[in-house]
Amino acid sequence: MTGKMKGKKQLLALAAGAMALASMAITPDWQDQVDELIAQGEFARAEKVMKSLPKKVRVADAVRIDSLRTIMQRIRTDFRITPEEGVKKIREKMPEATDAQIQHWKDTRALEVMNIDGKEMWFRKSVGNLWLLGKEFAAQNAADNHESFLTRRKYYLEAMRTPADKNNVRDWRRVNITFTLDVNADAVPAGETLRVWMPFPYENLRQKNIRLESSNREVTFSQGSKHHTVYMEAVAEKGKPTHFEYTFSYDVGERHYSQQDLIAMLEPYNTASAEYKRYTGDEPRHVIITDDMRALARRIVGSETNPVLQAAKIYEWIGYNLPWAGAREYSTLANIPQYVIENNHGDCGQVGLLYITLARSLGIPARWESGWMLHPDEINYHDWCETYFEGIGWIPTDPSFGRSAVGTALNDYYATGIDLYRMASNEGVGDVLSPPKTYIRSETVDFQPGEVEWRKGNLFYDKWDSHLKVNSITPIKK
Repeated sequence: MTGKMKGKKQLLALAAGAMALASMAITPDWQDQVDELIAQGEFARAEKVMKSLPKKVRVADAVRIDSLRTIMQRIRTDFRITPEEGVKKIREKMPEATDAQIQHWKDTRALEVMNIDGKEMWFRKSVGNLWLLGKEFAAQNAADNHESFLTRRKYYLEAMRTPADKNNVRDWRRVNITFTLDVNADAVPAGETLRVWMPFPYENLRQKNIRLESSNREVTFSQGSKHHTVYMEAVAEKGKPTHFEYTFSYDVGERHYSQQDLIAMLEPYNTASAEYKRYTGDEPRHVIITDDMRALARRIVGSETNPVLQAAKIYEWIGYNLPWAGAREYSTLANIPQYVIENNHGDCGQVGLLYITLARSLGIPARWESGWMLHPDEINYHDWCETYFEGIGWIPTDPSFGRSAVGTALNDYYATGIDLYRMASNEGVGDVLSPPKTYIRSETVDFQPGEVEWRKGNLFYDKWDSHLKVNSITPIKK
């Protein structure tokens, strides 16, 4: 699928993005120091280092410096609750909570806190997360997970009423979606050009016949990026929000394999192939196979040597041991799988990246997929994975949904399958957008709500709003 480029203006934007990308390819010595200071919460010192850089360096690394300052601002925004405010919120819900209990929750990271320039600050979602992470609330969370299982079981039974095709895909539906993005009035000065990227599905075994039905502005489709997008531009008008809208449709189906079938079809990996090497190796920043990750993977699988059963054990371990909790901004985390292990929780994307890292540590190819979940009354961003088994190919895996499936009749379903209520738009993480974006993205890892910038910088989520509306999901009659 191709889109029309927009002449000289577009080429200049592409060139600017390419130069910015090239400047980020090699990390200068000063950034190692700043990165370490940011990790320690020493923001004032990090800022002092950047301000003291020679003018020539500040000019050459302007985008990099802007990005680091943006990261610090995002951390400050995430950690904006004072301890006094946090304790008050806890005692509003749990008056009997003692100081010792609250300290215990901090020590066990059920409450996430950070010292910024010598001052303790609480993560903005920490109090809400407490009721998901505290051991005292495990029974209620288990009941909630069971409710999710009952709902998801309906999707499975629904799909099983239809025969599978040669790729083991069944229950094909035609989906029609409208996506809108509105930039706030006066978010940029009148006359300035807004650059906007928004999600679009891509073709795979479960998605096909993708079609742009309409758009309110000229569209450029992404080329060569792992993030599949439509790109639009518009000139801002004084006092008016800027509206972007498009409607698209595609066919989507459910796909899964039983564990027994996979074991029966499994062949030895071709470890010499380029694809095998690519998807069992490191993928900086967030898929790094360390000795600690290898050791953890080995502890999880024990003496098991069959890749299908090894992958299932990783999936189950995540489901049993890592509860869901509201996540920090991904762009502020140096290594997401390591963060999950240290904090004993993670959202869908965080445990997905951990699954990929652990699987690769054992020589099992695994990769990322994400977009939107479109379940009735549960439309939201969502991330999942794919696992490669020789002799079968790439099989969907949803470690996050395993939390409500392990120990049930659907114990292995999301380990080697996925329901049809998905819109996959990303087949990897942290890639360069197409056309390239000049400034740091609002989301540097994933891509779902969209991205917006103008010539002087990125526009964060508080400057715009996006919305996905499912117009219809219709069974396809044969």
